Amino acid sequence: MFRHRFLLVLFPAQGHINPAFQFAKQLVTLGAHVTISTTLHMHRRITNKPALPGISFLPFSDGYDDGYTDTDYSLYAFELKRHGSEFLTNLILSNAQKGHPFTCLVHTMIIPWAAQVARGFDLPTAMFWTQPATVLDIFYYYFHGYSDYIKGKSKQPSSLVELPGLPFLLPTRDLPSFLLATESAAISLIEEQVVDLDVEAKPRILVNTFEALEAEALRGVDKFNMISIGPLIPSAFLDGKDPTDTSFGGDIFQLSDGCKEWLDTKAERSVVYVSFGSFCVLSKRQMEEVARALLDCGRPFLWVIREKEELSCGEELEEKGKIVKWCCQVEVLSHGSVGCFVTHCGWNSSMESLVSGVPVVAFPQWLEQKTNAMLIEDVWKTGVRVDTDSNEEGLVVSQEISKCLQVVMGNGEELRNSAKKWKSLAREAVIEGGTSHNNLRAFLHHLSPK
Repeated sequence: MFRHRFLLVLFPAQGHINPAFQFAKQLVTLGAHVTISTTLHMHRRITNKPALPGISFLPFSDGYDDGYTDTDYSLYAFELKRHGSEFLTNLILSNAQKGHPFTCLVHTMIIPWAAQVARGFDLPTAMFWTQPATVLDIFYYYFHGYSDYIKGKSKQPSSLVELPGLPFLLPTRDLPSFLLATESAAISLIEEQVVDLDVEAKPRILVNTFEALEAEALRGVDKFNMISIGPLIPSAFLDGKDPTDTSFGGDIFQLSDGCKEWLDTKAERSVVYVSFGSFCVLSKRQMEEVARALLDCGRPFLWVIREKEELSCGEELEEKGKIVKWCCQVEVLSHGSVGCFVTHCGWNSSMESLVSGVPVVAFPQWLEQKTNAMLIEDVWKTGVRVDTDSNEEGLVVSQEISKCLQVVMGNGEELRNSAKKWKSLAREAVIEGGTSHNNLRAFLHHLSPK
């Protein structure tokens, strides 16, 4: 008999899915049952689902079972909410009638309607935040009296933003990109999520971070009960107790393409690994600049390119490095031959670089990635960031990329030492008795009937 039955509702995006699977797995190891629910289209895309006793899947239709392609995202958000709310209502009712009711609903960000349904049944809820606590602080204050201040600051070049709870000043260029956009569907979704949290006296927010990494930010909003439970990485890459547990390590949508065998042939810390995540698509001109920088650096490289581009130096690239459509990223980063990670600074990638102790060349694109890049370079000091202001067209030229690669791969001893420190602290957080491990146990204890 399971003491807890969790309903885990996921927004259909890979950045939400990967860490949520790890979270589900941790709940199961602590004796809970987890029902994972996301859209039917996303469910079908996931080829490597966790096959563990205690985890089940119940996908729902969002009305776009073949995928959403319309440009009007607000319409999709409306349909997702309408279909999802009806599905959750029926599911919660049917489980209760069968005698095994859910004891908690956890939902990822930007689907507050899931919590709204749960409240209608007096079902305890928690939000699972898949970005750094720092970013949630920024969002909270933006929508609670600081929007005019932030917008005003953004009009002044090189200005700095000071927000309660953050121990550093934030350059306006490093704010999440859509906060400064005149029209943005994303900002309305974030606002709805943040405002919905005001309904609860002390909402519980489970954050994929760890205490040592963001101690101040985790306490940056008095109204929130932010609970660090990360890093949410397969245990084989954290405590090493189960070397067979490499499940859901970034390759749940497609298998790796001989990456490990290729890396095995390379010298220690000699390889530059390049990946821009699931959604970022570089222009062909930008890819040409990246390609030239990789060739000029003279080191072997592994480059993930989801959609093959015909690059002018394509043959030379194939000779000097390896190009794949996908790979198990955390496995690659944990390989001893990798010495540098050129990344878009998505939060999953940022956490995986910290856990693996690999310094980075930060190449942020949009959303919260510039904030993550700032944390990497200025706060945690595990990487250097490319200068996006060096070209009037916003193009990062090959010379700038080469310079950053040289810093990390050449004389980056301080970066490597810092990365090694955070690797150790990340692993300490998740072992038995670590802060994240204890936090998750305390969360479950709090849910237990008194």
